[in-house]
Amino acid sequence: MKLHELHSVPGARKVGGVKRLGRGQASGQGKTAGKGTKGQNSRTGGGVAIGFEGGQTPLWRRIPKRGFTNYTRVEYAVVNVAQLNIFEDGTDVTPELLIETRLVRKELNGIKILGVGTLEKKLTVHAHKFSKSALVLIEQAGGKAEVI
Repeated sequence: MKLHELHSVPGARKVGGVKRLGRGQASGQGKTAGKGTKGQNSRTGGGVAIGFEGGQTPLWRRIPKRGFTNYTRVEYAVVNVAQLNIFEDGTDVTPELLIETRLVRKELNGIKILGVGTLEKKLTVHAHKFSKSALVLIEQAGGKAEVI
């Protein structure tokens, strides 16, 4: 082994490390702690807010704003009647069962059954809302629709 082949053990030397600022002149980061002298950025808590442009109207206020977000919006997880054909005759279809079978990923503000497609099974469907066409299709198949 030669001197140029020596290496420290992995993990023995920190890369970068933590600079100990303001801990005396010998540290190399003493006195002003690498912030220079005076000015807003040298002070504790100094600096400007994100997006501040020195008093010029910031970009986020210059660009036009469009539309709005309706905070009272109610969004339902939607299931079509045709998708319910995967269940056996006489099954109680509940929101928990729909999530378990991955027909619905999240319940959101409730589950709504829509009348897209046809239903060949006699099912009891429990949901938060039904479209008129879905109610007709479920009852035509001999099933029941129950609002939770």
